[in-house]
Amino acid sequence: MQPITHTGALSPWAPGIFSLTVFTVAILILISVLLFLSAWLGEKKPGSEKGRPYESGIIPTGTARLRYPVPFFMVAIFFLIFDVEGAYLFSWAIACESLGWAGWMQISFFIFVLILGLIYIWVKGGLAWGPTSKRE
Repeated sequence: MQPITHTGALSPWAPGIFSLTVFTVAILILISVLLFLSAWLGEKKPGSEKGRPYESGIIPTGTARLRYPVPFFMVAIFFLIFDVEGAYLFSWAIACESLGWAGWMQISFFIFVLILGLIYIWVKGGLAWGPTSKRE
């Protein structure tokens, strides 16, 4: 793979800044034209029924703000943590040969810290989402 020179960066035939700029401008123009046409040609019949949120045919009552239980947020946070971990592990797996033993030690330390965090969450009761029975 050869580096892009300054003369080639603005060339319309080589991938570079010029083609990216032309593509971005073309997309922005297309989006603007489509939004203008839909606002201009669209039918406008305002009414109370059109302003009401659609809830599968059920007339909404009360506020839309519901309090979610804490375990819902715990699941979301655990998903984010382990999703990021998966991204690191997949990228390490692709580059493991070129990283060598140093990369293996670094990813092992990363996994060790994550396991320590999981044990900490477990000990603190972060994984106990159901009702707990207290024995007295």
